[in-house]
Amino acid sequence: MANRRLAPASEQPQHFAFSSENAEWAKGQIEKYPEGRQASAVIPLLWKAQEQNGGWLPQKAIEAVADELGMPHIRVLEVATFYTMFALEPVGRFWIQLCGTVPCDSCGARELKDMLQGRLGAPGHVSADGNFSWLEVECLGACCNAPMVQINQDYYEDLTPHSLNALMDDLAAGRPVKIGSQVGRTSSEPKGGADTLTDATLFDGSRVGAWRKRFEDKADEAKGQDEAASSEQRAASDPKPAKPDAGRAEHTPKTDAPAQRNAAGETPVKPSDTADAADRTDSSAKSTSKSESAATVVAEAEAAGAEAGTQSSLPRSEPPPQPIASGATEGEPVPSDKRN
Repeated sequence: MANRRLAPASEQPQHFAFSSENAEWAKGQIEKYPEGRQASAVIPLLWKAQEQNGGWLPQKAIEAVADELGMPHIRVLEVATFYTMFALEPVGRFWIQLCGTVPCDSCGARELKDMLQGRLGAPGHVSADGNFSWLEVECLGACCNAPMVQINQDYYEDLTPHSLNALMDDLAAGRPVKIGSQVGRTSSEPKGGADTLTDATLFDGSRVGAWRKRFEDKADEAKGQDEAASSEQRAASDPKPAKPDAGRAEHTPKTDAPAQRNAAGETPVKPSDTADAADRTDSSAKSTSKSESAATVVAEAEAAGAEAGTQSSLPRSEPPPQPIASGATEGEPVPSDKRN
């Protein structure tokens, strides 16, 4: 597959030109791209040229596409030789492209390859009746249903050597064939039909309410957890003094008085009450004696203070006598420098 070359000159046509219908189609493809980006249409135009030429690309068709897009011939040749979807040599009426990459190879592509080689010969050559040619190609994108082949524009999947041989017989005879999986598989479902999501209530809407309730419950649970976490954070950052008795009834001890005892049928006055009363009487007497003694002391203190603070008998208009200076005898005049 690495060495892709043009067909020999003996097999190349002398000229190529799009039909009027295909030329109009090519013009529409080119107009899909902005000015200066016409080269982006190279693959669609090569594909249409191959289709018009019977399933393969001659050199003149590659050059015609290059001229239509204003590209160098070598640039378009590079594209044509890179992709195996472009056949560079004449092909049979039914061109078989066998996928040989890992998924198909693991599922039996080698057995298909051996069958094709035994029936048609080497790849790249047309069978003697002109009906078939084949080529091993890279991944065709149907790995789920491997092994598979592409014949002209259609895919045939889940093949075995026997089923592929029978398919080729039907094509050669012009009989109708089944496109796609050859074992009854639908699309890319598991063999034998779907085995998941088979409960009809998943699709008739009856479970919608249950699913919605489930998500609402989860949302409420998450909200509660967020609130609890927020409360814990506030308590950790702003602790408040505990109040054990907050909201609780306060219990006071039962009153033990003569009236309650009498109502309960007990002796109103207990011996201990009499003893307590005697003790309180003695305490009162002692307190009275102490109070009288304290009053006597206070009275004597007040009398002494009154005597010490007796007012002078001198008239208020006369100044008080000067004190006797130290060392002077009573009756001697006080020097003027000693006076106040």
